[in-house]
Amino acid sequence: MKVAETKPGKGALQAWVRALEAIKVLEERPDLTLAELVLEAVAGRRDAPALIGEHGRLSYGELAARIEAYTQWGLRLPAGTVVALLMPNCPDYAALWMGLTRTGCVVALLNTNLTGAALAHSIRAAGASLVIVSAGLRDRVADETPVIVFEETEWFPGGDLEEVPAAPRPAGADTALMIYTSGTTGLPKAANVPHRRLAEWSLWFAGMIDARPEDRLYDCLPMYHSVGGVVGIGAMLVRGGSVLIRERFSASRFWDDIVQGGCTIFQYIGELCRYLNNAPAREAEGAHRLRLAFGNGLRGDVWEIFQARFGIPQILEFYAATEGSVSLYNCEGRPGAIGRVPAFLAHRFPLALIKVDDDGTPVRDADGRCVACDVGEAGEAIGRVPAGRGGFYTDAAASAKKVLRDAFAAGDAWFRTGDVMRKDGAGYYYFVDRLGDTFRWKGENVSTTEVAGVVAACPGVTEAVVYGVAVPGHEGRAGMAAITVDAGFEMAALPGFLAGALPEYARPVFVRICPALEVTGTFKFRTAELAREGLAAAGVWFWDRASGAMVPCDEDLRGRIGRMEVRF
Repeated sequence: MKVAETKPGKGALQAWVRALEAIKVLEERPDLTLAELVLEAVAGRRDAPALIGEHGRLSYGELAARIEAYTQWGLRLPAGTVVALLMPNCPDYAALWMGLTRTGCVVALLNTNLTGAALAHSIRAAGASLVIVSAGLRDRVADETPVIVFEETEWFPGGDLEEVPAAPRPAGADTALMIYTSGTTGLPKAANVPHRRLAEWSLWFAGMIDARPEDRLYDCLPMYHSVGGVVGIGAMLVRGGSVLIRERFSASRFWDDIVQGGCTIFQYIGELCRYLNNAPAREAEGAHRLRLAFGNGLRGDVWEIFQARFGIPQILEFYAATEGSVSLYNCEGRPGAIGRVPAFLAHRFPLALIKVDDDGTPVRDADGRCVACDVGEAGEAIGRVPAGRGGFYTDAAASAKKVLRDAFAAGDAWFRTGDVMRKDGAGYYYFVDRLGDTFRWKGENVSTTEVAGVVAACPGVTEAVVYGVAVPGHEGRAGMAAITVDAGFEMAALPGFLAGALPEYARPVFVRICPALEVTGTFKFRTAELAREGLAAAGVWFWDRASGAMVPCDEDLRGRIGRMEVRF
């Protein structure tokens, strides 16, 4: 039976209305930049805190002065110059790119975890002619690359400032930032982010979260990404609020920072909430003033524990892609859902779920059109490409691959998210997996995300990631779960737990106990490296279906697996 889509409640409706009202200014001033919005917010708040770092802070007046100084310096460069920025989180990070992008320069935000070939690729992909790098990261940049070493004690990179007339040159459609996305495969791709998008993100979220001058955001996410570097910071600054910036997340320091810093809003990635759930109780966790946590990637089971244990009044989960045209907002706070599109905004957020083959190819009907998913059926999310949009990346070929043409009508164009979702009868969307984050075993496609969620729920398991590994003599890939555990974990209890929650084909064949699971700068597990290490890694156990027991995967067992002398 089909369930009718629900109407947004009063609180959710108000959030949508605030967001729509907030971005109206862009209809009258389409070339408005985020930097200009921030400078306009200075009036009457010159002495109020704006950005608070670990080694210094900037009031609104000081932030405005920094932005203006970086603008003056940037005007020495030819319009359109691409400047790469390699710095840890700090107040000057935001001031630097805001000032430089006012001049027509483009700033590429480099991942501070990159080294060697990957970093060199990112600089080349952006076409950067200059790299501004913090002193502590200078040795990562090749000597032949033009570099300016940034010191936090300086007003601007490059020495004394000469008087240069301020003449900001960008238009709303011009690229302001290049933000890198990993996608499902390959090296990072530089996504083009125009000024209009930065301003719209900031204003929209300011409305969504009802940002106020008295609010203080806790931001420990990487500032080289759109979530930690633009969305939250921009939303606070356009409304006169402040941001407490930390270089990285620390579960042991988190609640002390929140309480001592007087934070009212926390911007999360789902994994951070799970870390906090697993952390020992701290006295400060019950003394906070948080009114809202917003972010993405918060699984339903983690959500409910997080909200209940820490008493978070409101959680706003959202879904968006830096370069894409699909966004969802869970204003109602339904655990596990990534959002919905109210009927009155369906025209503004055109979204569809389509069926795809095992290799990710869209399924077409007899007329050559894509096949929409039924309620409850998983498929790839696609969003209509706005008029005039198309250069998602600096790589034209990569941009072309993201566009699905003639999907439902001749000549239409849709952005492929690469994300598999399902929609329930009430209109809520749920994230299922990334295309490419599945493996085929025993003739079935296995979702790594869904299996990892089950494994992580096993008593004693503190972290879990699932991926497919090649097995000699067998087609497809067998599932392996890499886990970290606490003192309460019992390997002997794992098979029974998983057997009660997963179909046989989806149960991990191998389990690897790790001292820790490495993550990227955006807190995604490094599954590619784990998969490459495969069965030869230390700490791997095999689920012997014949005995039902977990046995260490030693050299003898690996040999018997290759000779197919064991039962999977």
